[in-house]
Amino acid sequence: MTDTLTATARADAQPAPLLEVSGLVAGYGQGEVLHAVDLAVPAGSVVAVVGANGAGKSTLLRVLSGLLPAQAGTVRFDGDDLATARVEDRIRRGIVHVPEGRHAVAELTVDENLRLGGLWRGDRRELRADVDAAYDLFPALAARRTSHGHSLSGGERQMLAIARALVAHPRLLLLDEPSLGLAPRIVAEILGTLAHLRAERGLAILLVEQNVRSALSVADTGVVLNLGSVVAARPSAALLDDEQLRHAYLGF
Repeated sequence: MTDTLTATARADAQPAPLLEVSGLVAGYGQGEVLHAVDLAVPAGSVVAVVGANGAGKSTLLRVLSGLLPAQAGTVRFDGDDLATARVEDRIRRGIVHVPEGRHAVAELTVDENLRLGGLWRGDRRELRADVDAAYDLFPALAARRTSHGHSLSGGERQMLAIARALVAHPRLLLLDEPSLGLAPRIVAEILGTLAHLRAERGLAILLVEQNVRSALSVADTGVVLNLGSVVAARPSAALLDDEQLRHAYLGF
């Protein structure tokens, strides 16, 4: 009896996840894309959402960032319900979304793009310090700080998109397909940076990625989506070891 009470007390003492999604339903028009999705992202962890094209991965991130309303279910961040929160309110709370596509404002310089990430912030000195920290994290951008967005390579634009998100002071980074179309060396550099951000800054990351092996190599947990439903949520190593699941849903 005592052991049971002790175990219960330990379970009760576990902190709630930073992000907790329960029964999430969402879609476009009359079409339902996500079907009762449950997932959790603990503070300071990397969770990879993997699955085939059309599984609903990008839709999930759009709902979490407020770009797409949920039709049902709950999204709680640090214990608070985000059902009616606007995109800008979620950013101020610490949820920052880097969409697929390596978006950079072509007419602005690298430095101007980075400062754009902190446009809502009032302390200019802290903003400048965070821009400088982004340059330390991505030295390739420091060398191009006066270059305009249209002149950057694909890898540099992806670095810029992530760096600009970091200037917004996220607690949770929603990252959509950061490796898409990039050379393996650049992919390894970006994923290494994500691991550094988790280890050194305690940043929580929800990573959507087609490159399953790479994603799971830096993630603590993997969530497999198939046609809008969660079919598995396990430690990353366990997913990689499950040959039947990999063949059925991940294509290797």
